Amino acid sequence: MNNWQQRIAGALVTVVAVVLVYAAGYQWGMAAFEGVPVSYAQAVQVVVESITTAGFGGHAPWSSTAMSLFVLAMNLTGMLLVFLAVPLFVVPLVREALKTHPPARASMSGHFIICAFSPRGAAFAAGLASRGRDHVFVEPDPETARSLYDDGHAVIEGDPELTRTLKNANLSEAAGVVADADDDANASIALSVRELNADVRLATLVADPAAASYHRLAGADAVLSPRQLLGRSLARQVPTVLTRPAAGEGAAEGGIALGDHVALFEIKIEPGSVLFEKSVREARLRERFGFDAIGAWKRGRFTSPVAPDAQLEAGTRLLVAGPPGQRRALRQEGAAAVRSFGERPVVVAGHGQAGRAAASTLAEAGARTVVLNRDKQEGVDVVGDARDPETLEEAELPEAKAAIVAVDDDTTAIAATLVMRDINPALYLIVRANREADEQKLYRAGADYVQSLATVSGRMMRSTMLEDEQVFAPETQIEIARLPAGALAGQTLAGARVRSRTGCTVLAAMRNGAPLPEMDPDAFRFAEGDDVLVAGTSEQVQQFEAAYVG
Repeated sequence: MNNWQQRIAGALVTVVAVVLVYAAGYQWGMAAFEGVPVSYAQAVQVVVESITTAGFGGHAPWSSTAMSLFVLAMNLTGMLLVFLAVPLFVVPLVREALKTHPPARASMSGHFIICAFSPRGAAFAAGLASRGRDHVFVEPDPETARSLYDDGHAVIEGDPELTRTLKNANLSEAAGVVADADDDANASIALSVRELNADVRLATLVADPAAASYHRLAGADAVLSPRQLLGRSLARQVPTVLTRPAAGEGAAEGGIALGDHVALFEIKIEPGSVLFEKSVREARLRERFGFDAIGAWKRGRFTSPVAPDAQLEAGTRLLVAGPPGQRRALRQEGAAAVRSFGERPVVVAGHGQAGRAAASTLAEAGARTVVLNRDKQEGVDVVGDARDPETLEEAELPEAKAAIVAVDDDTTAIAATLVMRDINPALYLIVRANREADEQKLYRAGADYVQSLATVSGRMMRSTMLEDEQVFAPETQIEIARLPAGALAGQTLAGARVRSRTGCTVLAAMRNGAPLPEMDPDAFRFAEGDDVLVAGTSEQVQQFEAAYVG
């Protein structure tokens, strides 16, 4: 029984009870005070006439004070019931009538079904929109569904675990399904999808890696673990880990090969390094190493191209392209000459899936860690709140060189960042965000490096679900994607003005799956069927897709 049914049933029971009780009282009162016998049916009639203020039709056979007061009480009760009905029924009904409601069915085809709404799914939906691809959210919560609909999203309300809901989402004509609820619900969604459509592309997200095998058994084509990938990526931002890569390091850390002779690398500038406080021109990367600076991240803002006079300050992250064999030499140029990480710990705040992955990666690299978590678990060194200065003192934060904040709530992460920065101004602070919108807040709070789970998840979903798109190293701040050349066909790179229109840097043209060795911006023309490798922020890559691919 829903809320409205409960309200109506309760109101009817209350009114009937009032009428029956008053009728019994009226029947007794007429006999006791007036000496006039009245049938129960007649008593009910008088009560109804009194409560509804319809009048008594001249029938008022009472003269005693007691009965006059009793009838007055019935009249007042009727008025009270009317006044109660307005806020309890009339106003809510008017409000409900004025609200917008999502449609019951989706009529689109070739679309992607996202079950259910989350910041991760929103990032995926934004990527689809930039490609001109349709999507529909299947959201079980009515208020969330209505809010999404008001914001312009295609959405239907319903339980995504039920086959009838998936039918309403037009699963039979969908291009793919992403299950982004909790681990158990995602397995159930996968089974329902496969019951209706054995061929549709299906990806599920897992928080616990142990659930991945069950998702595959349920029919998932791809099982994505963005939390673990993000946790490992956060750990690799600690300088000592960057220079001592752990097994299975990400593509952006080990380099992204563009053929046999060129690869992309990300270099972080540390205080005291050879490159520290030099300009890009003074660094002479091309002359000394054969590298070109493609772009630079500085406190959450990506710039491409990099101005020759730009200073290489501490924390700046350069995206460079050049010969793979020179990676280690160039990384050493950006690394500090003296480190004391053996004595100074790395604090990891939060021991969920991302925090555990970060701590494990740090341990593989030989870093000493202090794990802080609000609940006692295996592998936790200090139990307490990451926002509490006394707890942070116990976790050796004042002596730490770096800290990773991997809590699962952005508000808590912002507060913890402020407190940690106040306790240790020299701390290298690496923070996980859940929502893309909170990244800049965390930078303003004092973080040196921020990456959001929504961004990583959205990139993984796009790379998995879109056959003509490949996202390299989705866990990095800079997005590197292989996309169809699309509207670039027949144009030169200079004539297309890709960088000025989208902010993206075109790293290479690819023909028949292989990068072309030479790409003169003024002479080379893209051909039908070519692919391009582009680098930029997620927003810039989406602008490129909208301008040239969609």
